[in-house]
Amino acid sequence: MSYSVGQVAGFAGVTVRTLHHYDDIGLLTPGGRSHAGHRRYSDADLDRLQQILFYRELGFPLEEVAALLDDQATGKADPRAHLRRQHELLTARIEKLQKMAAAVEHAMEARRMGINLTPEEKFEVFGEYDPDSYEEESLRRWGDTEPYRQSRRRVASYTKEDWLRIKAEGAGNTNAFVALMDAQVAPDSESATELAEQHRQQISRNFYDCTYEIHRGLAEMYVADERFAATYEQIRPGLAAYLKAAILANAARRTP
Repeated sequence: MSYSVGQVAGFAGVTVRTLHHYDDIGLLTPGGRSHAGHRRYSDADLDRLQQILFYRELGFPLEEVAALLDDQATGKADPRAHLRRQHELLTARIEKLQKMAAAVEHAMEARRMGINLTPEEKFEVFGEYDPDSYEEESLRRWGDTEPYRQSRRRVASYTKEDWLRIKAEGAGNTNAFVALMDAQVAPDSESATELAEQHRQQISRNFYDCTYEIHRGLAEMYVADERFAATYEQIRPGLAAYLKAAILANAARRTP
């Protein structure tokens, strides 16, 4: 059987113009012509076109494709070796595409979270804590609030260095609270409430406008939510309650 150029274009998903070009450069010359001089392609021509499209999909230039197929056609290349090469190329292509897909998935997740860090950078900044694991809960609890939206907008532009700076600021504030506890300074003292104010301002500066009302809510959560409480208790027993008391005292001192 033979096929017209239009039929072949439909089979292969290419344009008639592409087939004309392949003919013009000698890459795919149809095996016959109709009485009117129109191109007619044989089954062997279709096999060659399939090989051409395979190598084109892998990014080979047309000149290299022609050389590969001509070597095969003239017997210079072992057909089995040719198939092995195709398999190796496909395997390499699949691995590359899988890596690209993984990179895109990571980028999508980072964009969704607003944290544009590589997995290695995330581990360096957050350690074993994975901020992604709490995204669904955060969205459910605060997704319709302006502080949540404001925080996402801000952190979307943060680099690893920004996160390390924020982490250092937080650690410095926490360590200062521990020092006050060790010195048996009351949580409603001027020193403790000043640290509480610094804590609130750090949140406002790095994430969202933390009002005294919001700060009170955070203080309650630090004690009521066992995950937060456990984190603070690991640093210093009683720290969660001390931090809560200092934040509440600071809010009472600074608001009517």
